[in-house]
Amino acid sequence: MMIKYDISDRLTDVVKHLPCSFQKFRDVESIIKIVDIDGRAQVRDFSEDIERMLGSKMKSVKRLAESAEDADLYHEFNKTLQFDYYNSMLVNTMDDDGNFIELGGEFPLEENEHFNNIPVNTMQSDVQVPTNVYNKDPYILNGIYMSEALNDVFANNFKKDPTLTWQYFGSSSGFFRIYPGIKWTPDSNGVAAFDCRNRNWYIQAATSPKDIIIVVDISGSMKGLKMTIAKHTINTILDTLGENDFVNVIAYTDYVRYVEPCFQGTLVQADLDNREHFKVLVDDLHVKGEGKVAKAMKESFKILNEAATKGQGSLCNQAIMLITDGAMEDFKDVFEEFNWPDRRVRLFTYLIGREMTFADNTKWIACNNKGYYTHISTLADVQENVMEYLHVLSRPMVINHNHDIIWTEAYMDSVLFATKAQSLLLMTSVAMPVFSKKKETLSHGILLGVVGSDIPLLEVMKLAPRYRLDGKKLKPKPNYNSVDLAEVEWEDIDETLRTAMVKGETGTLSLNVRASVDKAKRPMFLTNDYFYTTINDTPFSFGMVLTRGHGQLMFMGTVSVEEGLHDLTSPDLSIAAEWTYCETDIDPHHRKYSQLQAVIRYLQGKEPDLECDEVLLQQTLFDAVVTAPLEAYWQAIMLNASGMEAGVETAFLGTRSGIIRLTRYTGMETRVAKKFLTPADKDNLFTMDHFPLWYRLAMENPAGRFLYYMPVEDNDNKDKTGTVGLPCDPWLSSIPSLVTHLFMLHLMCGLLFLQDVNCFLVDSNGFIIVSKERSEVGRFFGEVDGSVMTALITSGMFKQVSLYDYQGMCRSGHSHSSGARPLLSVIPTTLLLYRFLMEFNVCGLWHSDYIVDGKSPHKAKKVDALQPCDTEYPGFVYDSSIRETNSLIKCGRCQKMFVVQAVPESNLVLMVVQADCDCSRQYSSITLEPKEVKYNASVKCNRMKSQKVRRRPNSCHAYHPKVSPLPSSLCNIELITVIDYRVNIAGMLKLK
Repeated sequence: MMIKYDISDRLTDVVKHLPCSFQKFRDVESIIKIVDIDGRAQVRDFSEDIERMLGSKMKSVKRLAESAEDADLYHEFNKTLQFDYYNSMLVNTMDDDGNFIELGGEFPLEENEHFNNIPVNTMQSDVQVPTNVYNKDPYILNGIYMSEALNDVFANNFKKDPTLTWQYFGSSSGFFRIYPGIKWTPDSNGVAAFDCRNRNWYIQAATSPKDIIIVVDISGSMKGLKMTIAKHTINTILDTLGENDFVNVIAYTDYVRYVEPCFQGTLVQADLDNREHFKVLVDDLHVKGEGKVAKAMKESFKILNEAATKGQGSLCNQAIMLITDGAMEDFKDVFEEFNWPDRRVRLFTYLIGREMTFADNTKWIACNNKGYYTHISTLADVQENVMEYLHVLSRPMVINHNHDIIWTEAYMDSVLFATKAQSLLLMTSVAMPVFSKKKETLSHGILLGVVGSDIPLLEVMKLAPRYRLDGKKLKPKPNYNSVDLAEVEWEDIDETLRTAMVKGETGTLSLNVRASVDKAKRPMFLTNDYFYTTINDTPFSFGMVLTRGHGQLMFMGTVSVEEGLHDLTSPDLSIAAEWTYCETDIDPHHRKYSQLQAVIRYLQGKEPDLECDEVLLQQTLFDAVVTAPLEAYWQAIMLNASGMEAGVETAFLGTRSGIIRLTRYTGMETRVAKKFLTPADKDNLFTMDHFPLWYRLAMENPAGRFLYYMPVEDNDNKDKTGTVGLPCDPWLSSIPSLVTHLFMLHLMCGLLFLQDVNCFLVDSNGFIIVSKERSEVGRFFGEVDGSVMTALITSGMFKQVSLYDYQGMCRSGHSHSSGARPLLSVIPTTLLLYRFLMEFNVCGLWHSDYIVDGKSPHKAKKVDALQPCDTEYPGFVYDSSIRETNSLIKCGRCQKMFVVQAVPESNLVLMVVQADCDCSRQYSSITLEPKEVKYNASVKCNRMKSQKVRRRPNSCHAYHPKVSPLPSSLCNIELITVIDYRVNIAGMLKLK
């Protein structure tokens, strides 16, 4: 059986002219110019803007630190102080009699758009105290009373810089003052587990980078509760480490055992992945044998000495944490060989359990190696005792009064933002340590706490406008901050881009890259130009990407403000709500305006103080004017007796300035695609971090060709909808009619819907647009017919492309299901688009044909435990050089025949397949499911312990001559002194 159907013969008869609606374009053609984007100038300008913005945040933090130190300088400790403060856990809480409870007075809160519509009090801050800290302890009360002075500074900072978000002071005693004040939400057990001293911004500001070797006793005497406490102590120490720190964990009995054999003899970066990996391994430790610590101590010193010699690790503080239930000797000979007289490595000892038999030796080890000793007898003791080593390490910095400003890596604040908002935000924090300036305590080096502020990265992105760059959607995952630049830009094999940006260099680079869109289902092949430079006075570099072609050009035209305003207020027009046409955050009075309202009032002269992007406004006005005739054209179609083809729901157009024009041809009650192009449909709108998906695909589609595409809707939508795009190029005198084109495609397959023949229209990525089985519409063709798809791949008509996701989520090993998956499950719909006007504007029609009831065949099954992983997933691309093919597939007792032919002027191919030959036993289906990348032990080991080129902190404070070891009899007094310097010596001895 041979089937051939020449599509082009039918299409040549359906060419129409668009009406004179686009005469407007021709009228202004003479004043239009195409401008090349200068990437070097753009990256310089953007980086300077970002530098100014980040600089203003640093100035705010400096004011907080200075005010906190001054307030402490003039505050006299009062152990009998009675002081009611606003406890964020208790504010606005009443007892059964309707009276406010203690520390829970009336605290006005109002929703504030600037703070994600969270109820806040911008007049003052309030205080969060962890559940394990007594909220009326005298030292807590004195610290809170002293820090009340920050209220005015918080408010004044916000007045000077209205783009500021959260400001805070984290005290070394555990309380957390936050501005604006909020109502803190405890966890499901009613516990406030958040401790500011465990946050990365606090740890990085309070100490210099450090190399830590954790040595834990797993001998038989450590069984039971002791081992439980020891494991919790290790995990708590790991939680105090950050990206600038390096670590290893050694367990010992009568021999030395690395908890991760892969890390033998080395230090690994204490990033999130490695810390969590250690925790899993520590949980599996079991006690046995006799404890001999000398071998473990020697091994630890060798690791630290080798790292310092080779220039590895942090190149700053070094310490050994010994966790044991007792040391039978003092190991003086070990310290004489490896650590004395310089005592470059500090020893911190943690005596576990209630037994004190060997406490003296354990204490002596710490006190004679510039560390401290502490006794942990219960799980409740762990947190406070572990935190104290940070204060010891901070003393050289405090005594020198080195106020280093630190910036954290980008992270998802999943703890604090559980209270602040119901959604996570990607952010960075800037922080600075706060010291005691009292003369009597200068030599003690007292750290009062850390002040800081959060900067959502969206605020930084606003300074690099989307209309000048290529949009790329962020994919935040739980371990986002552990993703390396080399894993985002796969093709940078030699890590040239990564190395240059890490070193803070300025330059350019070009790469041919594979990208993916539409939830990683559609590969794209691009040539990108990268431009990068450093952000002065910060650890950051800034890079931008321009894609060859549309990414290199800007379309400029000028119209009058009066004409532009008239068309900008058209009811069918909207602009990108998340873009910054005008800065509405600077003046609180302007925050009530949407971007469109702000633009209109600025152009009308009603708000002359607004700061607006003049270039973007010029483009927006021009686009509004030249696209205005579309409204009348679309309305005329609706009013025409013949009207629009049945099933067409929406006509729409998008421009690079963020304008969307759309007309609905059906009401909400009959509309199938109720979500499409609504505020909830983020994928198909211009947002802060990406262009609409239909826009992005059309930009990469050859000019003059229809693009059929399947967007997605939430899987709770039971209806599958189709979309088609409208060719809008005014520069062509004659173009195909979209509606007629779509009708003919439907007709062609309709003529072939015979009983023994299956007909499919499939797009260039292998997704079914038309099928007589409506349940197949939107599915990947390889899932429907693996035999034909295999043949097409073998013949080269479709090529398989491997893509990678280094932020994937996989089911854990104990899950009942297997495999990896994206975080979102989706339902397909259909869209056709067309690129036009120098590749800057896109328009289309949303079509609801081929609707199927029922749930999506791709609906993801419920899974339980998901964990970060690397995944590989396939994508498929049609090779347009092969216009047609046909073949026979042998399947047991039958042969399946098929013919495939490209559809002219589109991204579609027509597939006609013999229906009465089942090949499912011989050929399995081809799916797009991601698979976890399984690394062999050596590769996984090398990845985890590799130390790539990185920019180290500018300063290191590991030593000060005034910091000397205390005699053994007073060693644990140093610990108490650090907790609060205002305790007198008699009090310390009494506590001891």
